[in-house]
Amino acid sequence: MEIIGDVLPRHKYDNARVEMIKNLDRDKILPLLPNLLEWIQDMNWPVAPSILELLLTFPKEIVPHVQDVLSSDDENWKWFVLHFLVIELPGKSRVQFREYLTRVAETPTHNELAEELDKIAKEILDTI
Repeated sequence: MEIIGDVLPRHKYDNARVEMIKNLDRDKILPLLPNLLEWIQDMNWPVAPSILELLLTFPKEIVPHVQDVLSSDDENWKWFVLHFLVIELPGKSRVQFREYLTRVAETPTHNELAEELDKIAKEILDTI
């Protein structure tokens, strides 16, 4: 069995490793999903778009990992996840975030307001 660290990107320019991951069997990629999600903490990183494309091919499997991000205190990461990943997921996956999105849209915290998470939450809710 491959060690996760042996295949994950090592730096924000490591597109070669992302391409290697894309060529793995789906069952080999599944354990990598939480670590891959970390690479979209900033969509300005060169590896981020390729990783996002890969994550979107796992619409059901990514849901619990996204829920972990949405439960964190990292509003900036949440912004990227909502703006680039959640909004692009199929409806059956987006609906899994309804409770979180409703809470943020209706009663956002100060930090969520500062990151404008309430706006993207409302936009996503309109698509469910």
